[in-house]
Order: sequence, then C-alpha cells, then structure tokens
Amino acid sequence: MINLEGKTAIITGAARGQGAATAVLFAKAGARVFLTDVLVELGEEVAVEIGEAASFRKLDVTSQQNWAELVREVEQIAGKIDILVNNAALADSTPFLDLAAERIDQMTAVNLKGTILGMQAVLPGMIKYGGGSIINISSVNGLRGTGGSAAYDATKWAVRGMSKSVALEFADRGIRVNTVHPGAIDTPMLNPGGGDMSGLAKSFKIPMGRVGESSEVASATLFLASDAASYISGAELAVDGAWTAGIVLGKIADHR
Repeated sequence: MINLEGKTAIITGAARGQGAATAVLFAKAGARVFLTDVLVELGEEVAVEIGEAASFRKLDVTSQQNWAELVREVEQIAGKIDILVNNAALADSTPFLDLAAERIDQMTAVNLKGTILGMQAVLPGMIKYGGGSIINISSVNGLRGTGGSAAYDATKWAVRGMSKSVALEFADRGIRVNTVHPGAIDTPMLNPGGGDMSGLAKSFKIPMGRVGESSEVASATLFLASDAASYISGAELAVDGAWTAGIVLGKIADHR
C-alpha cells in the first residue's frame, strides 16, 4: 500500500462522497488528515469514524479569511502541510438560457475561487518546507463538454487549466499540482437517493459498463499525493471507466 506516514493533508468537501473516501484512505496510508466542509455534523461523524488520525474543521472555501485561519491552525498543530486536496464543489444542470447571474457567481466561487484560495493559502508553507502535493478535483466535464451543464463545465475546465499554470510556476520549488477527473461516480452529488445506478451506466454508455465508486477516485488521488508520483505534475488523471477515451463504433470483438 502507498505510504503517507509523517504527512499532513487537508481535504475539502470531506463530509461525504469522494472527499470522505479520500480522508479514510489517506488515514489508512498513515497521514494525519484534516477534513473540511460546511456540512459540520456529517464531517465530524466521518472524522470520528476514522479515529485519532483525523480532525474536522468547518471551512467555507470561498472565504480567504477561513483559509488563512485553517492553515495557521493546521501548521501550529502538525508543523507543516504536505498535501492539499481541493475536492469541494457544486454541481449544476441548469439549461444555459436559464442560468441566473447569481448561480454563475456561486458556482465560480466554490468550484474555482475556492480552489485558487486553497492553493494560495498552503503554497507559502509548502515552499518554506521544500515541497508538497496539490490535487485539484476537476471532472470529465473538464475534459469534454456536457450539454445542459455549462456553468459546471466552465468551472471544471478552468480548474484544469489553472492547475497546469500553477504546476509550471512552482515546479522548481518541489511542489506538484495535478488534476483528477472523475466520471460518473456513485456519490450523493450524482445519486442523492442512493438508488441503483446500473441504468445510468447503460444510458451514459460507459465502456466499463458501470459507474465508479468513491474509493476508486480516492485511490487515484492517493497515488498523486504520494511520493510514488514524485515526477508527475501538471497531469490529468481521468477516473471514468474509459468514458472520455473516445467512442465505440459497431460491436467490439469478444476476446473472453
């Protein structure tokens, strides 16, 4: 198993879904994990389930002051921050002509501004202590467009491009910045009712024939966070069952 012993990680949007799964996996790998979210009760429950390696802090990712206070506290407790996972996000499927300016602002504030503020908050400490790993959670919607999802797509494309820029700017400081692009993942965001997702996988024509699990996104994130990915920065890792790999024309031969 990948080892994160001695490392400290901050994970946003960690009260449920991919963020919670990532916190659990990081702790199992030996990291000290600070879970953050605006969903306080759920976040605290996850931290308690993980145990001594985890702590929960309420965080509004759109607030520069909240970020400054969080980073100051984590550095006082743990000494330094080695890993940041910007996972907090809002989804949206509002038809383009119905998008209100307020909703556009809200999506941009959480999905893009929140990611930028988080990076700005941890980078000085990472530079001081010789490096770190930042993983920004984008989406397959940041690799290709999805009709009826313009605001969400715009923010996820922006996260993808911004991450490459920051990866280039801080590569010589020992800081790696990568993006993970989840596809259809069985999380409360995509499946709020917790129902069967097999029909969705078929309608989406996912080549692997199923939706993904939060643990699979967490595993990809763990790899990028670890020293096993020490020469990887500015990269994009799709966790999508080959959904964005291309299209299938006709019937594929059965090789079983």
